[in-house]
Amino acid sequence: MRPGATGFGLRTRLVFAFLLVAAISAATTATLTYRAARSAVLQQAQDTAVGQFRDRIAAYTVSLPLDEPALKDLCITLAREGKPHSWIVFAEYGRLRASSSDRPVSDVITRQLRDTARTEAHGSFQRVVKDGRPWLTVGMPTLYERAGERRPTGLVLYAVMPLDVEEANVAAMVSAARDGALPALLIALVPALLASRSVLRPVRDLRRAAAGIGRGELDTRIEVKGSDELAELAWTFNESSRNLERSVAELRQAEARARRFASDVSHELRTPLAGMLAVTEVLDEDAAHLSADTAAAVRLISAETGKLATLVEDLMEISRFDAKAARLNLDEVDGAETIRKTLQSRRWEASVHTELAEGVRVVLDPRRFDVIVANLVGNALRHGAEPVSVRLWTEAREGRSWLVTEVSDRGPGIGPDALPHIFDRFYKADEARTRSAGSGLGLAITQENAALHGGTVHAADGPDGGAVFTVTIPLEGV
Repeated sequence: MRPGATGFGLRTRLVFAFLLVAAISAATTATLTYRAARSAVLQQAQDTAVGQFRDRIAAYTVSLPLDEPALKDLCITLAREGKPHSWIVFAEYGRLRASSSDRPVSDVITRQLRDTARTEAHGSFQRVVKDGRPWLTVGMPTLYERAGERRPTGLVLYAVMPLDVEEANVAAMVSAARDGALPALLIALVPALLASRSVLRPVRDLRRAAAGIGRGELDTRIEVKGSDELAELAWTFNESSRNLERSVAELRQAEARARRFASDVSHELRTPLAGMLAVTEVLDEDAAHLSADTAAAVRLISAETGKLATLVEDLMEISRFDAKAARLNLDEVDGAETIRKTLQSRRWEASVHTELAEGVRVVLDPRRFDVIVANLVGNALRHGAEPVSVRLWTEAREGRSWLVTEVSDRGPGIGPDALPHIFDRFYKADEARTRSAGSGLGLAITQENAALHGGTVHAADGPDGGAVFTVTIPLEGV
């Protein structure tokens, strides 16, 4: 599967990461701001209320002892002076309890606050949440002065103030921050897109350059901008491209020299080989009149000269393919009749079983098709085992009509290790077989001829043993 065909692309992930960082930063900042603002708002309200309540108590001169009506009047008077926040005042004096409301005792005042307020001369305060509602409670003892020392009178006053307004202000701040988060993220999207574009531009350039290298455009380079890691990557890519271009150029030159050498040597050998073949033919005719040792030597020379001639011809043929000089001379022929002529010219009719579809007309190069069939049948006869079969039929595939030629034998087969290399030049499936009647180029030439016709050749092991070679070429020609 091609990378990037499914899932999120790099651009999407970069933008998402940028927005995620922005969102986390905004949430962290908002949380810290909320805590600081809430603390500041409540602290200000607390300090104001505590200071004001302390000042009001200090401003009154309380005449002791007090009865319940006087205690209630004191609570009401202090409650009226609660500004800007209103509070409810409760009083405790011995067993007497009174308040500025209709309830003499408050369930918001805790035991801890009562204990602290009776012992601390400056009083105490506490924030309490009761039934989900926040309250500020302040406890102040009243004092009298005796012998230059201030002592508690036994009267303790409490102010209970709701913090609904402060909590509402804090909630409004949270809502404003929440409502501003989405526009902030949308605004952050713009630099995210710009940043991802600046990061992805060299990546896209690298991808295009790599694709160019893959197409064989080895002179592809990337413009280096800046001095960051991406610029270093572009510089490294350019250096690798130069080295690759240099290495490939050297390899191509070496390959061209090797091909030219093989072609030149083959061409130069043809003339002396022609003379040698003529001499060996004469010697073969007279071999019967020679001594046994001389006759054997003559036949060996004749056989080896024939192999050399075959090798030279195959080298010249493969050199034409390498030089892109091979051409087709197309003609419309009968497929079955062409195969029969190939077998007859080499006297293989008795050794080869045929199943040929009759009346199949095909456009091909008769000489090259003859080489294809001869190489495959010859290979089967040399390295396989009889019976060797040649089959011919047609089939429709991929919207075209194809001529299919199959050559099979009942030998040992090809083997899984040899199968990927069977069409390599000079490849030997059996390393112990160092010599054979072939040149080692027959199957490579077969593959080249099939490709020249716009077809293919496929090798496999037969289901019943042996090797099976299948050649497919278009009926109507290239």
